[in-house]
Amino acid sequence: MDKLTKHYGQLLGLDAFWEASEVDLDLEGKRVEIHLTHQGGPVACPQCQAACSIADHAPERSWRHLDTMQFETVLRAAVPRANCRACGVKTIAVPWADKHSRFTLLFEAFAVRVLQAANNVKRAAALLGLDWDSVHRIMERAVERGLARRQLDEVRHVGIDEKSFRRGHNYLSLLTDLSGARVLEVSEGRDQAGADRLWQALSAERAAQVEAAAVDMWPAYATAVATHAPQAEIVHDRFHVSKHLNEAVDQVRRGEHKVLKKSGDARLTGSKQLWLFNPENLSEDQWLKFQPLKDQELKTSRAWAVKEQFRWFWEYRYAGNAQKFFARWYGWAARSRLPPVVKVAKMLKRHLPNLLTYFRHPITNAMSEGFNSKIQTLKSAARGFRAFDNFRTRILFYCGKLDLLPVEDTH
Repeated sequence: MDKLTKHYGQLLGLDAFWEASEVDLDLEGKRVEIHLTHQGGPVACPQCQAACSIADHAPERSWRHLDTMQFETVLRAAVPRANCRACGVKTIAVPWADKHSRFTLLFEAFAVRVLQAANNVKRAAALLGLDWDSVHRIMERAVERGLARRQLDEVRHVGIDEKSFRRGHNYLSLLTDLSGARVLEVSEGRDQAGADRLWQALSAERAAQVEAAAVDMWPAYATAVATHAPQAEIVHDRFHVSKHLNEAVDQVRRGEHKVLKKSGDARLTGSKQLWLFNPENLSEDQWLKFQPLKDQELKTSRAWAVKEQFRWFWEYRYAGNAQKFFARWYGWAARSRLPPVVKVAKMLKRHLPNLLTYFRHPITNAMSEGFNSKIQTLKSAARGFRAFDNFRTRILFYCGKLDLLPVEDTH
């Protein structure tokens, strides 16, 4: 048994102050308990690191460790408490686990990898043989660790976007690092307070390095950029512009379809996606159906043509040429006699300066849209989230590109 305890001590990487004093093997329960004993001598205060004498020992506690073969393995120890003149009596740190954790560092590292692979807390809990709360706490500690280690020196272009959180249009807001392809922060709501909370991820020094922010036309987001990074240029995201134009086309289609149906004309029945997709993304069958439809004398055809023409705006190399194009396009759109189209055209004209910034900073929130897909998967896997903090933890764990492991991976 002495040889076995020595081997476990080596496997655990114990320092000279600790030894594996006893190993209990429960064959029937498929469980191994390793008892660790402190060897005495001076200990370090966990707060000020001063060398102290041992005051006493805390009650024995246990930590789940990596399995030994198919046997669940647990470490047990009564941890010394340091008698510190400055800080009082404090329980010392142990080399195999983080403070307040019920798991060893190696087990937590393994659990993080399982969570990353399973992409689902419930599945990971089943694989690890733990309850949901235990796995969630491991995830929370991993995110806290990752945020503390995160480097933000190279954040120059950010994106701000929204995502539905619950049914009934409860929203959350995302701050993303467009160059680093990572989520920096998540806040509840899309009001001014929620938009401002996003910037807590960046210190004033880091926020001052941001050169541009891709946002939609929601006022709270632009105001937050102006408040926290006033030097940054606002770039209205081209994908949100396309969304506004598509919505205008669809409003025209719905209104016209309603009128045509009353006279028995079903030309627009089932055509919604044909008007909204980019022509190059239509299948051959869809194009064969759409080509004759778009050339007919329909209000929807005119709205679609205005929408499609605006796509050329983004193809210019210089802001001056794009501005001249916009003037021509706006004249056409404003005279279209299609109220939804006219409304969007006027909105784009009001925001034209922040459309033209695209030619200095050609950034978009396309990556954020990709995160939206990932976030929807997380939301579906959890069948919705009642607590925002839990949802934020998931998003940062899976989309934050954080250094999550508690120990350096040596395997």
